[in-house]
Formats: sequence, structure tokens, C-alpha cells
Amino acid sequence: MDVNAAVAAAAAIAGVLTGVIAMLAFRWSERDQNRPTRTSLHTDPVLPPGVDTVLSVLRSSAVVLDEADAVVKASSAAYALGLVRGGKLAVEPMLQMARDTRRDGEIRQVELDLPRRGTGRGEALAVSARVAPLGSRLVLLLVEDLTEARRIEAVRRDFVANVSHELKTPVGALSLLSEAVMDASDDQEAVERFAGRMQIEATRLTSLVQELIDLSRVQNDDPLDDAEPVRVEELVAEAVDRCRQAAGTKQITMAAGGTADLRVRGNRGQLAAALGNLVENAVNYSPARTRVGIAARRVAATGGDLVEIAVTDQGIGISEKDKERVFERFYRVDPARSRATGGTGLGLAIVKHVVASHGGEVTVWSAEGQGSTFTLRLPEAGRARDRAQQRSDRAGLSDETERSLSSPPTSPYESLPAPEVLP
Repeated sequence: MDVNAAVAAAAAIAGVLTGVIAMLAFRWSERDQNRPTRTSLHTDPVLPPGVDTVLSVLRSSAVVLDEADAVVKASSAAYALGLVRGGKLAVEPMLQMARDTRRDGEIRQVELDLPRRGTGRGEALAVSARVAPLGSRLVLLLVEDLTEARRIEAVRRDFVANVSHELKTPVGALSLLSEAVMDASDDQEAVERFAGRMQIEATRLTSLVQELIDLSRVQNDDPLDDAEPVRVEELVAEAVDRCRQAAGTKQITMAAGGTADLRVRGNRGQLAAALGNLVENAVNYSPARTRVGIAARRVAATGGDLVEIAVTDQGIGISEKDKERVFERFYRVDPARSRATGGTGLGLAIVKHVVASHGGEVTVWSAEGQGSTFTLRLPEAGRARDRAQQRSDRAGLSDETERSLSSPPTSPYESLPAPEVLP
């Protein structure tokens, strides 16, 4: 009996000891799990309160680094720019800036040119990087993409330089011719010759200033604010009348067709100027005794029918390398010929801006020695919507329709209505 009691007591004591040991082990394991490890210090985002919210609304690319240069927080824009890869900051100059700032606490800023990811063409991505301490252990890196701002600044700078050059030519010519008139005041024939040249240069200067005004207007104004239905037949007639005298001098036949019952919606003055510029270029760059055609048709599209107006000439044509730049301001395929015809290099730039502001597009087909075809595609009146909707519809065209609109004709008059010869 005493033996059984001793065994029971021993078993009870062993059970109590086992329970105590298990409880101590559980507590020890729980404390060990909650203890921060060396790895968790670098992976868990330990940001000061409110910083995460502020970084989420910044337009700049944001990256937060800890004391081991590991990325604690990075915005989606930082990944898109290729700044963060594999949890590390991938740009060595920025990483060195972060280390220097962590060491001395000074704010640093620098502009860098980074290679674009995936292009393979060596294009530079211009960025401005600013590094500042964030608390006692973290460093904040803000990166601003300056590529578009630099491109716009370069375009503005080139535009000012080109305008200055273009204005300098006729102004200088007028100055020299006026001096020549004064020196030849006793020679009636010379005075008349120099005065004629002055009139030509003054006309060129007037045209340049007017086209600069037109270009500025079409860039700043929204033609769809006060848009109205415009008959394509009237636009073509106005463009033909504008160039009739120049075409008659060179014995160029002008023909138009397919324009009946077609309307586009927009600013009549801007549309007439755009089409007139295309017809005028076709006449100016065509040899004598050739033909210029203007043809129109309706093209079915998902977001509403489009009106396609094609202006075709049998002129000198445009090379492949020049076709990509013909819509740039002041760009001339043949500068010497352009000056002879009084061209300013702004006509096609105006055409491009007018068509784009009306929710359309302009394309060019050309072959050297065979002529050129410039094609305007504009939403048809009655089915056209606001510009944002037009662009959305345009983006949603079926592949078949897109191919039919994007593929230029293999010959100037293929698939277009037969034009009528105009008197």
C-alpha cells in the first residue's frame, strides 16, 4: 500500500514537472518568434507614421533605403524606370549618394542620364535625383523624370532659332534692296527691278508671319468648342480657287471628285487652311503640264464613319528619310526649291495640328519621281463625337479596319473616286 502511494506521488510530481517544462518551452518559443532577427530588420517596412501615405501621392519615383542599402519601400514608378531590381537600388550613382547622405546627413541632388530599359537604341532617360535622410536609419530617394521637359525645351529652343533665321533672311534682303534702290535712284530700270524684288521679299515675310500666327492659333485653340458641319465640296472648291492662278501659270490640270454629300465637323477656317496648304504644295512641287487631284470618300469605322480626303500630285516625290520629317516645323525636303516657291516650311506643320485637333490624322504616301499623296482622315459630321471619345474610338478599331486605313495606296489614284477635271 505504501509502495503504491509512493509510485502515485512520484507520477504526480513527474506530471507537474512535465507541465512546467512544456509551459516554459512554449513561452520561450513565443518570445523567440517575436524577437526581431537580422533578416527581418531589412525586409519589414519600418517607416515613420504617415510616410507611406505621403509617398503614395507623390508624382516623383520614391525609394526608401535602410542602413544596409536594402529597399524598404519603392513606388511603382521606381520599378517602371528600372531604378529598383531584385530588392536593390540598381543605379550606382544614386546608391553612392544615399550612402554619403546616410553618413553625413546632408541633402544631395544631381541630374543623370540613364539608359532606357528594353529599347536597345541607347536612348537616354534624363532624371533628377534628390536624396535626404529619413529618420535616423532610413534614406529617402526621390527621382523626377525630366525627359519630356528636356524634349519640349529643345523643341522650343529650335523653334526660336528657326524663326529668327527665317525672319532674318527676308528682313536682310529688304535692307540690302533698299540700299540698292537709294544708290540707283538715277537709274529708273534698276529702281524698278529692285522694287520688284522688295515686293517679293515683303510678300515672303508677310506669309511667314501669318503662318506663325496661324500655327500659334491652331495650337492654342480648340476647334471643337464651336464646331459646325462643313461641306467637303466647299472646302475643296476653296482650296482649288486659292491655287487656280498658280496652276494655270504652270499649265497644271486640277481635278476633284467624290466630294458630294460629305461633311466633316470642325472649324471651317482651319479646315480650309489645312486642305489649301496641301493643294498649294501639290501645285508648287509639281512640274508644268502635270495633274493634281483631290478625291474624297467615306470610310467605315467602329466609332463612326470617317471622311478621307486625298491630295495627289505627279511631282518630284519624297524620299523615305524625308517622309518622317515633312510635318516638322521649318523642315524642307528641298530648301532651294522651297525658297524659289516662297515656302516657309510651316504649311505641313499647320496641317498636322489642325487635323489632330479635329480628332483626325494625316498620312503621306510618296515615291521619288512618282509623286505624293497626302491623305486627311476626319470624323464625318453627325457621327463625330467629342475629341476624347473620337480618340477612344480610334484606338478601338478592328485590326482589319486599322489595316485598311493605315495602308497607303500603291498608286496615287488607287481605290479613290475618279476625279473630274475642273475648269
